[in-house]
Amino acid sequence: MSAQIISGKEISAIYREKLAEKIRQYPSENMPVLAVILVGDDEASKIYVRNKKKAAAEVGIGCEVMEFSSTIGENALLEVIDELNDNPHINGIIVQLPLPKTLNSLKILSRIRPEKDVDGFSPYNTGLLSYNHPDALISATPKGVLELLLSTGIELEGKSAVVVGRSNIVGKPMAMLLTNHNCTVTLAHSKTGNLPDIVSQADIVVAACGRAKLIKAEWLKDGAVVVDVGINRMDGKLCGDVDFEAAKEKAAFITPVPGGVGPMTVAMLLENTFAAFCRQQSAQACDYGNHQCGCGKCCP
Repeated sequence: MSAQIISGKEISAIYREKLAEKIRQYPSENMPVLAVILVGDDEASKIYVRNKKKAAAEVGIGCEVMEFSSTIGENALLEVIDELNDNPHINGIIVQLPLPKTLNSLKILSRIRPEKDVDGFSPYNTGLLSYNHPDALISATPKGVLELLLSTGIELEGKSAVVVGRSNIVGKPMAMLLTNHNCTVTLAHSKTGNLPDIVSQADIVVAACGRAKLIKAEWLKDGAVVVDVGINRMDGKLCGDVDFEAAKEKAAFITPVPGGVGPMTVAMLLENTFAAFCRQQSAQACDYGNHQCGCGKCCP
């Protein structure tokens, strides 16, 4: 029996509609605003930014895109972030990656104030995630993967999970997020020696290593849940890190590429922006200075 397809496109549409309904409760002059910093001329990055701006507009989030030449100096870019940090009308800040090699990505991302770090890439928010702290702004792609897993109705607690890929953006935070949901997690990668054996023991497989069709159907446990984060091009067509056509005959649930994780990443970024907006509204509206005021309006 073929696997049930987990449609990120359909699930993200539900999330975006619910988010739009929440935002419509606020006056138009007090809408959440996301600032996007785009450095250089990478065409893929430009497409991603356009998609984010379009999605933001659809739910009622303002989106200010700031474009800079790849020759911008590090100090100049840090000054831009400082200005956005101090701007009370900006609720979320993201720096579109990858940055030119002349810039220190960690230094740049760390400059964003944690409460405006809606990509969840800064060491501070990553640290909060490792502590399973409720105030963590969780990286959008792992957060989206978690929501896709929860949509299947499976019980995560006690499951064996393998994350194939160790990036700071997806793999590592994904492993922490699954651990926080009581999975037993193995963090593997493309150089793991016994990768097929490790994958074959997993109830949940998250593929995020950027290697086209690396994960073979014969590696999978019967009835596994497979989420494919990879976006690769092979023979002129987009494909993931999983051999989808073969794997769907063995898995219980599987995400497609495209139409799986990608739409959820954007939806979770918008949710993070709204959460940041609510917390900042709360800090301005009450004496507690956090999102625990309980007013019922500004608290998520």
